[in-house]
Amino acid sequence: MVKIGVIGLGMMGSTHLDAYGKLPDAEIVAVADWDDDVLSGKNKAQGNVEGQAQSSFDLNNPSLKKYETAMALIQDDDVQLIDICLPTPDHVKYAVAALEAGKHVILEKPLARSNQDTQTLIDAAAKAKGISMCALCMRFWPQWKWLKEQVVNQTYGKVLSATFKRMASHPGKGFYLNGDDCGGGALDLHIHDTDFVQYLFGMPKSVTSVGYAKETTAVDHLVTQYAYDDIPLVMAEGGWSMTQGFGFQMHYTVNFEKATAVFDISKTDPLMLHEVGKESRAIACEAGMGYDHELAYILNCIKLGKQPEHASFADAARSVKIVLAEVQSVKIGQAVALD
Repeated sequence: MVKIGVIGLGMMGSTHLDAYGKLPDAEIVAVADWDDDVLSGKNKAQGNVEGQAQSSFDLNNPSLKKYETAMALIQDDDVQLIDICLPTPDHVKYAVAALEAGKHVILEKPLARSNQDTQTLIDAAAKAKGISMCALCMRFWPQWKWLKEQVVNQTYGKVLSATFKRMASHPGKGFYLNGDDCGGGALDLHIHDTDFVQYLFGMPKSVTSVGYAKETTAVDHLVTQYAYDDIPLVMAEGGWSMTQGFGFQMHYTVNFEKATAVFDISKTDPLMLHEVGKESRAIACEAGMGYDHELAYILNCIKLGKQPEHASFADAARSVKIVLAEVQSVKIGQAVALD
């Protein structure tokens, strides 16, 4: 049994609490949030995807320790795993403190606001004795995990094109209102698809992006083409500039030599496969959301005493680097090369 402390009880913190409640090896022993009404459960976060932030975890459990500061929770000797669901500008301070305190750490995406800060976290993790991981949930989303397996195994031949789309309305509150803090829709939302692109295909040679600011002073909506030598077309569109009421959209269309795979989160059968010479069919994947599987994964890493292979701080740092290059491309109006 891993004893866990969750810092930050907004939408993602609440979602993580729900997910831990489904895992037999997880025990929530402490939570921290600066807002007393959140700690009491009076104010509850809302998710933008069905299944998020269901508030199934009982915050009024008398055995649960509650802290108003993150540092107080980090210093709790009873806590083994620190789950940090704080605004991006707070990631470095508290993740480094938790690692230096000898804790295991899972840190929400994006890893940090700058390339320099991501390196600080990588360096801290390298010196720490605990397990460290970034919550790159799409790597664990069942239908996206399926896609990774098909690309790696070339089940349907080589990839000819891959397009991703992730669109929403702006959250409208908190640190999301400050583009300097959150990085706009590019760094906070679109990064999910950027990360999955590099997970599938590696670092692109360059990125070419167009986009605009709307809800913040940062890039809130963009379209990017990722350049690879062996794949003709890889693109992603993302952002949170849609009018309130738009809802949430998450899609991919990947065209292989012998099949086309389409994912649409809004459909009853979200993953469809159109294969040469066969009838189109729905693909059944394991149950659960990416959050459930990523948290089960880090608990297993802790059990085995192994650093994660699929969502390390280094992985997450590369995704930040790519997104920041995309933002630069929007600003200068031309392609930006990557190492």
